[in-house]
Amino acid sequence: MMQTLSINNNQRLQLAPLAVPSRLLLGPGPSNAHPAVLEAMNTSPLGHLDPAFLGLMDEIQSLLRYVWQTENPLTIAVSGTGTAAMEATIANTVEPGDVVLVGVMGYFGNRLVDMAGRYGADVRTIAKSWGQVFTLEELRSALETHRPSLLALVHAETSTGARQPLEGVGDLCREFGCLLLVDTVTSLGGVPIFLDEWGVDLAYSCSQKGLGCPPGASPFTMSPRAVEKLQKRPNKVANWYLDMTLLNKYWGQERVYHHTAPINLYYALREALRLVAEEGLENCWQRHQKNVEYLWERLENLGLTLHVEREFRLPTLTTVRIPEGVDGKAIARQLLNEHNIEIGGGLGELAGKVWRVGLMGFNSRQESVDKFIDALEKVGVKG
Repeated sequence: MMQTLSINNNQRLQLAPLAVPSRLLLGPGPSNAHPAVLEAMNTSPLGHLDPAFLGLMDEIQSLLRYVWQTENPLTIAVSGTGTAAMEATIANTVEPGDVVLVGVMGYFGNRLVDMAGRYGADVRTIAKSWGQVFTLEELRSALETHRPSLLALVHAETSTGARQPLEGVGDLCREFGCLLLVDTVTSLGGVPIFLDEWGVDLAYSCSQKGLGCPPGASPFTMSPRAVEKLQKRPNKVANWYLDMTLLNKYWGQERVYHHTAPINLYYALREALRLVAEEGLENCWQRHQKNVEYLWERLENLGLTLHVEREFRLPTLTTVRIPEGVDGKAIARQLLNEHNIEIGGGLGELAGKVWRVGLMGFNSRQESVDKFIDALEKVGVKG
């Protein structure tokens, strides 16, 4: 008989019941989930083909269409984080040799470049300084030069706090015969989005930011134009798990088994979307805008400078320039250890130069702002 391994005393200590600190999550994500969302996660799981669960999937699809303002039939939640939904947009529409044009104005534009290259695309880029956005004229010029089959833009650049205007971009893409892919990870639920009106063909997001839900069930949508390109592919999608020709058979009428869905995360996502619908989408957008303007005012009263021009700032994430001579990482650690408040640091070109302060979903409240500013004052931060 084989002998089992024993547990030492240190390991026994680790087997105590789970205990984690209570934090106010004001970084770039995740945000704190609404209590009703957490309660939904505690519900007993159903089977992934149970009729009651399939009905819940239908509700998720309908609610996602509402928050995105789209009628796309192929609108689902990918079983994975927002990065999985991001890769799904690339995997299903990019074939080897396709010219893909990516607008890079921060960290996540570069991630799209990397992903598209891995699927064999001929990747071209246009770039702006981190914190700036593209004009329609700049996008038109780039489309004329590169003639891509796909243009990818980040609506809400999480690394900079900048919002890329999208009005008119879909019309440009139709003029030049290409698809429009948009990252809405940090905008969905907190920033006005009109996918159909803007002519967006592919979009993805996450659950843990503006929707106020734990991570792991990520919105994804394809327009009929994008679905047509998928259906005309000469080769199979290179990523089996994210292949929408297979996933749509699970989410669509056929209900063919594909994988075991993260049941309880879908419960949470459904409840988070219900709360947005109950509040009303426009009310939700207005709440985020009102509270972030209060945050900006309080920060500026401390003498701090914001990185992005007001016109293009996100209501969900604000980049604050770290004052000269201040150790940004040390301040972030102090806020976490002494006040249980998490904020983010800069990425890439903005590393060490900014703090990233999220005000998303359930956390977009005046109370959150007051706690944060009070903590900043206690640790001695001022411009």
